[in-house]
Amino acid sequence: MNEHDKHAAAVLITEAAPSHDDQLAARKRKYALMMGMRFPFLILAGVFYQTWWLALALIVLSVPLPWIAVLVANDRPPRRSENVSRYRRHGKAIEGKPHRVIESE
Repeated sequence: MNEHDKHAAAVLITEAAPSHDDQLAARKRKYALMMGMRFPFLILAGVFYQTWWLALALIVLSVPLPWIAVLVANDRPPRRSENVSRYRRHGKAIEGKPHRVIESE
């Protein structure tokens, strides 16, 4: 089994959040993808300049992309609540009151 197969067969067995580095890498990928979509939209708007409504739609889509990309890139997953609500049962004593002991001879 080579190194790639080991990583492919890994199974997540914890509910721990992804590491800070993994979260940052995912946010960078999202940002690059969204910013990379803006340039082709503007190019396509120039290509379809004769179809004014399509060119206008592509320009309108490309205008808010930088703002949305920054919002998505800066957004972290929500923190987990520090107050964990767990059910706790208070156990009852089997014999909670004094009882009479009978001794034999």
